Amino acid sequence: MPMSFFPTTGMLRSQGAEQSSWHERAANGISSEFGRNVFIRGVVEISNFCRENCSYCGMRRDNRTLDRLRAELDVLAELLLQHRPAAITDINIQAGEDPVAVREVALPLVKLLRRETSLGVSVCLGTLSSGLYGQLRAAGADIYILKFEIANPTSYAAMQAPGAHAERLAHIRLLADTGWHVSSGFIAGLPGQNDSDLLENFHLAQRLPLDGCSVSPFIPGEETPLRGTCTGDIELTLNCMAALRLMRPDWVIPAVSALNLADATEGYRRGLRTGANLVTINLTPSALRDNYLIYKRDRFIMTEERILSAIEAEGLIPSVQGLVSFYSSRRARKLPRSVAEPAAA
Repeated sequence: MPMSFFPTTGMLRSQGAEQSSWHERAANGISSEFGRNVFIRGVVEISNFCRENCSYCGMRRDNRTLDRLRAELDVLAELLLQHRPAAITDINIQAGEDPVAVREVALPLVKLLRRETSLGVSVCLGTLSSGLYGQLRAAGADIYILKFEIANPTSYAAMQAPGAHAERLAHIRLLADTGWHVSSGFIAGLPGQNDSDLLENFHLAQRLPLDGCSVSPFIPGEETPLRGTCTGDIELTLNCMAALRLMRPDWVIPAVSALNLADATEGYRRGLRTGANLVTINLTPSALRDNYLIYKRDRFIMTEERILSAIEAEGLIPSVQGLVSFYSSRRARKLPRSVAEPAAA
């Protein structure tokens, strides 16, 4: 999609009336592609084992204080088949970087959901082998969430972000090349991050083959090397969200739960005012959720009630079309008729 907007440092640091004008522009910019619809998905976190050692994440492998757990497939199956909220149209399966959980929990769960429901399935499971990507795709997953986290390779290495920077980007491109709808994202407000670093995130996002992108405020994890540092500025994060929306009106942009950790009063709703059009209900069983330590043990859990209240309060409506269904129909619209709709024999 041709770009007609790219943010400036002034826009990302704006406040007051100027900021309000950008945010209103971003909120209005979503209407041509999505109207007032907001996609609602559920998430289940299936494992807090992780082979990575990211400085900003509490699930890092060097955190010896964490009880490591994997979800039980039958518990998740009953939850998602019998007790899922009526509002959700898609399920996201998420974990630390744990190939064992991918094979033992994620793969059979994807197959079950595809066989027994009409839910769209996305996965957020880190960098895996091409073979596991292929198995997940064949099982019925359509969206892969793989955040690039930090665009600057030097900062990426300093933060011990997942694997090698070039490898991470190569996996994003591989996923898109093999038929996945790919969503990525970055962190705003990391210690030492300057304006040039921020803009580099947008340059990278525009070069990658993405269907969506998120921005999360930096939250200093309690059991990480960055504990005691300052929380990322909510205003900066929201300005970045507005910039993403103006840069790519066609992207799906989530309101991340960390917005409420950066602004407990109305961070999440402000995300919806700034062009976000995807929300997530946390369905993880409490025993595992309490140990899924991305930031803090005292998590702000987005329940169905909180999600629907936020959507209604902002004058938006839950989408009746699922996220995977939307992506698929949009892809079909963009293909030549002979490809999108093969003639009957």
